[in-house]
Amino acid sequence: MSERLTNWAGNIVFHARSVRRASSVAELQEIVAGGGPIRVLGSGHSFNRMADTVGTLVSLADLPRITEISADRASVRVDGGIRYGELAGYLYENGLALHNTASLPHISVAGAVATATHGSGVRNQNLAAAVSSIEFIDGSGKNVTLARGDADFPGAVVSLGAIGIVTALTLDVVPAFELRQYVYDDVPRASVDQHLDEMLADGYSVSLFTNWTSLDISHAWLKRIETMSGDWYGAHPADGPRHPVPGMPATNSTEQGGVLGPWHTRLPHFRMEFTPSSGEELQSEYHLARADGVRALDAVASIRDQVAPVLQVCEVRAIKADELWLSPNYRRDTIALHFTWIADTDAVLPVVTEIENRLAPLSPRAHLGKVFTQSPEFIRDGYEHFGDFEDLVRRYDPDGTFRNAWLVELLSF
Repeated sequence: MSERLTNWAGNIVFHARSVRRASSVAELQEIVAGGGPIRVLGSGHSFNRMADTVGTLVSLADLPRITEISADRASVRVDGGIRYGELAGYLYENGLALHNTASLPHISVAGAVATATHGSGVRNQNLAAAVSSIEFIDGSGKNVTLARGDADFPGAVVSLGAIGIVTALTLDVVPAFELRQYVYDDVPRASVDQHLDEMLADGYSVSLFTNWTSLDISHAWLKRIETMSGDWYGAHPADGPRHPVPGMPATNSTEQGGVLGPWHTRLPHFRMEFTPSSGEELQSEYHLARADGVRALDAVASIRDQVAPVLQVCEVRAIKADELWLSPNYRRDTIALHFTWIADTDAVLPVVTEIENRLAPLSPRAHLGKVFTQSPEFIRDGYEHFGDFEDLVRRYDPDGTFRNAWLVELLSF
């Protein structure tokens, strides 16, 4: 490969000997028939070597767009290369919506699903939980379709790209709705200690942001159907638009101030037409039982003198439990602590390890698409069905066509 190809953050340089931009499912099957190793790039928003390979890196961005709304208007079938921002606009034009979105609309649907990426809301499951069927090319080149209710389905949705190339997904949809976004400044830590659960439930989607220079929460972002006025748990309404990352222009953020707008222009934090987040960053995230939320914040607070110097912002969100084997929200209502770090791997990794050590008694599950240092054994022990997932990988990709060094290290075979 002559060009230098990196992930979105630029912290990973891919080792692929070739890059293929497939324009059809038949072409993908030809690539698989040519042998591995093969990995799918997605939108490049993973912060580790999950998508890396010494073989062929495949992009699905050129697949023909599929946006097929079912006759009962309860689902939409989409191709493996579509991004959430593209899909959201189409659904809204047709009077429909997804139940939730991630904080940025730039990511691919297939990539987000494969890594259990999520939004926020105590009544909202992660994005993968909206999948009702999945179509993929397995290691033999065969087209496979699995649907909700099939025995392999709960293991195949959040697959880390281990069982094949996802060519299409069918997602649950709901009637289109509108939301308002409110931002509050300076939430006292005492309020968080007493009311964290109520805070996270006080909106369709709620995010708390801190840079850990103090114990207080810098901003609270609430995406709500209902209007709000006055203070909120001791916090004051922001006097203008905010960006989640301190120092970044608020023009990159979705509209605030309680202005009613379409769901897909309020649920993400960032506008599709701008660079998401800060653009120069690393990310880590840990999912814990929501009941342990204050204890998790206390654990991070105990080392905030180490965290703050390498942190841009930390976001606290809630996610409802689901039934997907490798979802970090598997059968556990969750609080997620997301860390947006400075773009300095050497400085960040020791702090990541220390956070993991402090959170370890609370059984944290790392977002596997981000930066972590947990051992493979620790990760496997955190998932009741990890052994079942490994059996799934053996059956759908017995020759290791879709494996790479990162995946081989994670698996126990």
